[in-house]
Amino acid sequence: MNYNHSYLIRLQYLGFRFHGWQKQPNLKTIHLNVDKTFKFMCKGVRFKTIGVGRTDAKVSSTDYAFQLFIDEVVDEEKFIEIFNINSPSDLRGISIEKIRDKKFNIIQHPKVKEYRYYFSFGEKNHPYCASLLVGFLDQLNIELMEEGAKLFEGEHNFSLFCVKPSEKTIVNRKVDFCRIIENTELTASFFPEKSYILIVKGKGFLRNQIRLMMGALVELGRENIDLNFIQESLKGNIIKEFRRTIAPASGLHLHKITFEK
Repeated sequence: MNYNHSYLIRLQYLGFRFHGWQKQPNLKTIHLNVDKTFKFMCKGVRFKTIGVGRTDAKVSSTDYAFQLFIDEVVDEEKFIEIFNINSPSDLRGISIEKIRDKKFNIIQHPKVKEYRYYFSFGEKNHPYCASLLVGFLDQLNIELMEEGAKLFEGEHNFSLFCVKPSEKTIVNRKVDFCRIIENTELTASFFPEKSYILIVKGKGFLRNQIRLMMGALVELGRENIDLNFIQESLKGNIIKEFRRTIAPASGLHLHKITFEK
């Protein structure tokens, strides 16, 4: 089905009350709310939206992107303002750009994604933190976790860091950057005195890969596993008593999407 025009739209959303991006029957999703807003804005005009990828329930984004196919020219100067007036308060459009290349496909086009996982440890956080930052109650060895994060960099077999891979799933993936730093960017008066960010960059990730990576680093910080355990798991070796820990979704944020030229 061909459309006359195509646009790249970027938006931000707080994912805590949503069941991810993808439309699902009887569930509140980002995609559903985006299309509801467009139906109101573009009454009688044929359109279709395709997201850059799925995000899990409760995952947030500061730079999500989707492609809008539409039969009429969009007033780019007014579009974002009108979209933000009519969309929910936890969803905000930030930019719109006309796509000139008719072959551009938001799913297939090469891109780099940067994810950030915000966390703290040692005590229970203020309840307002729940939608943004995960508080692990254990005392974690953060220096050991920082060492462990670097082990994920490079190309590895991530079969143990994927939920329900199929026979066709490509489990060898490359992580361009993986580090833990102290959080000084996302702040609030109710945040704990110290919090941290796991930053992960790469061209493509498996289902729940980053949350499983974070879970392994938490187990490392608890000293339930060691650095060798992570090194062996990245070879795809099923280690005796291997226990996968998936970190809560609310700490995960899709921070930046960069489309390659």
